[in-house]
Amino acid sequence: MPPFGPVGRRELIAALRALGFSGPHRGGRHEFMQRGSVTVILPNPHGTDIGAGLLKRLLRQAGVSKREWEEV
Repeated sequence: MPPFGPVGRRELIAALRALGFSGPHRGGRHEFMQRGSVTVILPNPHGTDIGAGLLKRLLRQAGVSKREWEEV
């Protein structure tokens, strides 16, 4: 995975799958991915990259460290 920073939605999904998450599954308004009892809600695709701030919140929600993210 590229260094921590803006990332495309497809790259985010691929990296989460590499970390053991399944999905994306359809939810109410957003898709989500799961690993055990941990659920990560994915942002809707809007054609732009996911910024560093949102990526940080998503990784915190997933229980993934910055180091883990960069080693994927």
